[in-house]
Amino acid sequence: MTVNLSKGQGVSLRKSDGAGLTAVRMGLGWQAAARRGLFRSRTKEIDLDASAVLFAGGQPVDVVFFQHLVSDDGSVRHTGDNLVGGAGQGGDDEAILVDLQRVPVHVDTIVFTVNSFTGQTFAEVQNAFCRLVDENTGQELARYTLDGGGQYTAQIMAKVHRVGNGWQMTAIGAPANGRTFQDLMPVIAQSL
Repeated sequence: MTVNLSKGQGVSLRKSDGAGLTAVRMGLGWQAAARRGLFRSRTKEIDLDASAVLFAGGQPVDVVFFQHLVSDDGSVRHTGDNLVGGAGQGGDDEAILVDLQRVPVHVDTIVFTVNSFTGQTFAEVQNAFCRLVDENTGQELARYTLDGGGQYTAQIMAKVHRVGNGWQMTAIGAPANGRTFQDLMPVIAQSL
């Protein structure tokens, strides 16, 4: 069963039998919103980028994004850069895989962001979502929908953080502006 998250809402990352999850996929999907032209509706390609910033004690220690596809320890992996998004079919256009069992013990939080590398605002994007999937079973666990567009170019989507012996996902949904994860670091820091 999927949990539709709203801003600030969290969900424990446990299987239905109570066992902790071992591997999750954070998927990002989107399509360009149709724009009215003189003679017809058209869309402009939009390059959204998913990134994962790994933190230890509030300090960034690694990042996974389109130019650094695998974390230094190998526990977090980006599947590759999609430059145009999808056709609104609901699939993941970009994904970041996290092997929770391999994440180093000092890493306590992983923050997932999305930014418009080409600079378009989210008002030009539709059907955008971020979702968390149990990578072993393919079951969607949680979904956060980017709704309402807006005149910003980035969003701090969600974080996965340690809680006791397990992990929890919290939807953040904080709008920001920036073309890369580096531009978003001040807003990310507020979300830890």
